[in-house]
Amino acid sequence: MSAHKLIFQTQSPFENAKRYVPFYMALAGFVMSLVTIKKGLKHVGLELSATNGYLLAIAISILLAIVGKWFIGRMKFSGSEDADLQAANVEKVFALLMVVTACCMAFAHGSNDVANAIGPLAAVVSVVSSGGTINSSATLAPWILPLGGLGIVAGLALFGHRVIKTIGQGITHLTPSRGFAAELAAACTVVIASGTGLPISTTQTLVGAVLGVGLARGVSALNLGIVRNIVVSWIVTLPAGAILSIIFFFILKAAFGVA
Repeated sequence: MSAHKLIFQTQSPFENAKRYVPFYMALAGFVMSLVTIKKGLKHVGLELSATNGYLLAIAISILLAIVGKWFIGRMKFSGSEDADLQAANVEKVFALLMVVTACCMAFAHGSNDVANAIGPLAAVVSVVSSGGTINSSATLAPWILPLGGLGIVAGLALFGHRVIKTIGQGITHLTPSRGFAAELAAACTVVIASGTGLPISTTQTLVGAVLGVGLARGVSALNLGIVRNIVVSWIVTLPAGAILSIIFFFILKAAFGVA
């Protein structure tokens, strides 16, 4: 909405895009860096005070805005006054911004989905390491996080293209400006949820953000067939996962002769 008001509904959207996009870069950098500083650094032995954390996050956001401004200044744009070419210039500026929001989304994806995947593994390893004792909290073995990172990268590389194509092309028509809005909203939601310990789905969050961008232009802008299939897959996933878990449990129990 802010981009619509500040850029697209103005008399000179291209000039306003060059003016305001660095601020959006700063906003994305501030949110990502603040959550990382406040919630993440303590896990690697670094912990800053609240004041120093905010100051560092502000410094990172300002630096990102300056770098973004410099890159925009080096980009070549069409000098034509044609409305379509000017709109293309605006989207070209937002395409640079999407590099930042895509990095934020990737960071959010890793911070959330790796944890969702390795949580049960960490619990099992903890139980085995303690000789069968179930503790209230599990100590994370050093090798589990790298394994989870490799797993999510392998999954994205081998099978992620289908999901990427569905979200990027199937739900609604996305331009760089619309993609920016969806990615920034989804990344902020996921990172804040990760920082507070809420186990949400990154993919579902991004789908919701893309739906929001589409709904801003009306229901007719959505591919309702794709949306229906996505919702059905969400409904099917929970019982399917539970049933397969029960089946695998009894198979392993019978194979190893556990009473």
